[in-house]
Amino acid sequence: MHDPETIHDDAPATNTSDNRPFDDVLKARMGRRAVLGGTLGSAIGAFLVASPATAATRAVAAGPKNQAGNPSNKATIGFTPIPLYFGTDVSVSDDYTSDVIIPWGTPLSSDTPDWSYPPTSAAAQADQVGIGHDGMWFFPLGGPQENNDHGLLCINHEFGTNKHVFDDDEPQNAEQVTISQNAHGCSVIELMRDDSGQWQVVQSDRSRRITVNTPVEFSGPAAGSPLLMNAAGNEPQGTLNNCANGYTPWGTYLTCEENYNGYFGTEDPDWEPNETQGRYGFDEIGFEYYWHRYDPRFDVANPDYAGELHRFGWVVEIDPNRPDVKPVKRTALGRVKHEGAATTVGRGGRVVVYMGDDERFDYIYKFVSEDNYKSMIAKGQSPLDHGTLYVARFNDDGSGDWLELSLNNPDVAAVFSSMDEVVTFARLAADAAGATPMDRPEWTTVAINEDVYCTLTNNSRRTEPNAANPQAPNPNGHIIRWRDADHHVGTTFEWDIFILASETEDTDHGFGSPDGLWADPDGRLFIETDGRQPPFPPAEEGANDQLLVANPATGEIRRLFSGPKDCEITGIAVTPDRRTMFINVQHPGNGDGGKTLFPYGVGDVPRDATVVLQRKDGGIIGS
Repeated sequence: MHDPETIHDDAPATNTSDNRPFDDVLKARMGRRAVLGGTLGSAIGAFLVASPATAATRAVAAGPKNQAGNPSNKATIGFTPIPLYFGTDVSVSDDYTSDVIIPWGTPLSSDTPDWSYPPTSAAAQADQVGIGHDGMWFFPLGGPQENNDHGLLCINHEFGTNKHVFDDDEPQNAEQVTISQNAHGCSVIELMRDDSGQWQVVQSDRSRRITVNTPVEFSGPAAGSPLLMNAAGNEPQGTLNNCANGYTPWGTYLTCEENYNGYFGTEDPDWEPNETQGRYGFDEIGFEYYWHRYDPRFDVANPDYAGELHRFGWVVEIDPNRPDVKPVKRTALGRVKHEGAATTVGRGGRVVVYMGDDERFDYIYKFVSEDNYKSMIAKGQSPLDHGTLYVARFNDDGSGDWLELSLNNPDVAAVFSSMDEVVTFARLAADAAGATPMDRPEWTTVAINEDVYCTLTNNSRRTEPNAANPQAPNPNGHIIRWRDADHHVGTTFEWDIFILASETEDTDHGFGSPDGLWADPDGRLFIETDGRQPPFPPAEEGANDQLLVANPATGEIRRLFSGPKDCEITGIAVTPDRRTMFINVQHPGNGDGGKTLFPYGVGDVPRDATVVLQRKDGGIIGS
């Protein structure tokens, strides 16, 4: 989720296909709206939801409506909003409380030492909460499904630089590399609310770390493929750069591997990336972790580990209640830089997964299981192993097409000869299919009325302005929404723009770089940010990243929470009653203790941590 170009701003775009850019499509559609409305202003107004007058009448017109609920009746927002925040701690609405739990280094068992800086050993970090808190979900425990006081929190640990993790620009030995590796991955943490209302870590066999070195297995079309094999014969291990997430109807957690390419590199001066390696962003230094110097798995030029590059970039399924079961990489969902995986149940009980590939000019994907998910599980089949992967094409007239990524599609079959190739090189298959390049598609979420939302965080490489977003480049991002035909399982959709962040600067809810996203069962939309916030340049410094709550039916948006300076606000999880919400403060101060010492105001460096939000009156979060 965190923009890797904050590390290497001169990194080239990896999508060199000539597929029609999304801004061209958007410009064409805006042009049609401008002609129909008579002015450019009316064209923009028709797209923006920030105005209650337009929001109340405009809707995406594809597919049948879900009659289970009416968001406009339930999605009220009653809390007192906060202003833009520029401080070194956190700011929250006066109607809420916020408490910090599980900062980086929190021990998961009683025989593991408390956190210290730098970490005392790789072994200690392997049993401590990781760094780079990101996507997560809460799985209730102990009694009825509605248990709101006891559960397992599955949480991603996206990244932590060498300087932040062990206070050195480059690793000096294998131990430091393993410390860094053990700070990445995921945590499964058993939590319980005590009599005082505070959440505490529970000593439990279910609590565990899943790191780059944890054994994993593959399933689906690429399982057993030569593309995933190494001459070295090492077993599949690990998950890496875990960004956003998803959760399944059968109670498992989905963690998504994003910028994994940045951990590979080589000292071989003659190595150059081939076409497929270049399309996924591999180069000789990555993000300057230099793991390859002490771990040959991450040397891109080592022929004994040629398949290691293909072992990352997947959606990984974890059963939080079964620590004895290996995490499974579900290859049917494709190998890209996955931001998240939002699941829903479509027509016929089929599971549908919406996914963004978080890179400039990359794509939005959808997976549809081949049958009713309950029937598949009863037959011993995973619904995530058998189905169809699609990629989105956005058309000028507001319609869209889901393009099949399989050998049934002649454009794909002209490039690939087997499904293991298609899913392993899903980006290239999407290039061939003619997908629409987007502006960093990140989190997706599915609303109660079947609208699907996706954050497009920004695109610093856009070169042409357009009526919908007149800034070139596009530094502030926007949110798109669509509705699929046939209750999520159709191959067409209708799309529209939900909001352009650049148009919010002079409002009370101004924000930029939308990233995290969640639609609650009442219809509220929770928006988290990662990047430049108002006031936008030429102001010297923007506000801190934030969490906002929107009512799509009325256009109302209020700011609920802001984090410390130079952090990212990310990750959303709730208890079943939605009266407790967990969010994450990632990379506070970008690891610089001179900017903030969140969360405790002491020590040498700030620490990523989870924040618990609750209404003071015990009400539903967001209300």
